[in-house]
Amino acid sequence: MPDHLMNTYLPLPVSFTHGEGAWIFDTDGTRYLDALGGIAVCALGHAHPAVTKAICEQAGRLLHSSNLYRIENQDALADTLCEKAGMRRVFFSNSGAEANEAALKLARLYGHQKGIDTPQVIVTEGSFHGRTMATLTATGNRKIQAGFEPLVAGFLRAPYNDIEALRTIAGNSPDVVAILVEPITGEGGIRIPDDDYLTTIRALCDEHGWLMMLDEIQTGMGRTGRWFAHQHAGIKPDVMTLAKALGNGVPIGACLANGPAADVFKPGNHGSTFGGNPLATRAALAVVDTIEKENLVTRAAALGDQLLTGFQERLGAKDGVTEVRGKGLMLGIELNRPCGVLVQRALDKRLLINVTAENVVRLLPPLILSDEQAVTLNDSVCELIETFLDETP
Repeated sequence: MPDHLMNTYLPLPVSFTHGEGAWIFDTDGTRYLDALGGIAVCALGHAHPAVTKAICEQAGRLLHSSNLYRIENQDALADTLCEKAGMRRVFFSNSGAEANEAALKLARLYGHQKGIDTPQVIVTEGSFHGRTMATLTATGNRKIQAGFEPLVAGFLRAPYNDIEALRTIAGNSPDVVAILVEPITGEGGIRIPDDDYLTTIRALCDEHGWLMMLDEIQTGMGRTGRWFAHQHAGIKPDVMTLAKALGNGVPIGACLANGPAADVFKPGNHGSTFGGNPLATRAALAVVDTIEKENLVTRAAALGDQLLTGFQERLGAKDGVTEVRGKGLMLGIELNRPCGVLVQRALDKRLLINVTAENVVRLLPPLILSDEQAVTLNDSVCELIETFLDETP
């Protein structure tokens, strides 16, 4: 039988029918522990009753109305996110890539309003910002860009976690208007920058009149033990993008802005047909409310520390393990060799994990993971890695 799907993915040989919390079940009814959560999407796990209830209620009332009209849930969600982030305005999109597109357009318009005809945005090596033309150009991975040239103009690239490189760009590039950076790289291998990285970028942006734009699509919504990862550094960006866990599976993205950036867009500058519609924003409101009521931000921090300590104690000194690192429930175990085979081996053991940057085991379990499930996750991942390293010295 022909496959009518475009050849854009290499799916693993399993299909899931339903989930419950951190468990997900395949077509045979076999249960798997989900330590990936749809790549940081399902922070509340699967079929959380509060989200299910909100979606069902809203589906019975109104799925969609155009942004030509005020949308009650959108206003409420914007108020809630701005309060938690200390920001002033929000644009809602359908995805993280679209949220980053909005941020990049905002930066360019900000530059033109300052009289800069060819505005430049600094981005970093090893980053991932999406797969639209502008966001794949911003992404610091040649594999993602290859074959799609010509790329979009207007980007300058610096090594991640390299402040001196940013200072050099600042001294030689008068058309820079913004920097877009991840507080912790996700696809780039859970790379955690130096403690002063974000604070120094904040100072550079203030000094040169740049917008500080943070891609918190993977790090936001409590994942790292704070509502937003930049809050660990005690700074506030001018622009921040969210998606993934914001809807716990319902597609929604957001571009938040503060200060002068909040007033850059005017009617007609940007828009979205589905972005921020009644269904998506109702689901996101339920997500935010549940994270708050169940104290899951604090839970992510404590559980993350517990898992990180467990991995470090068992794997930290093992030959072949380069580093065990993480912040909250965003964890990476870097090996000294490619380890993509571990994804299938984990699947065989009824565990969902991911390998990114070729040699980093990435774990993004739901924030509702139980203590017992955390122990299972720790033991299972350690056994997989130990066996793999013993087989391939």
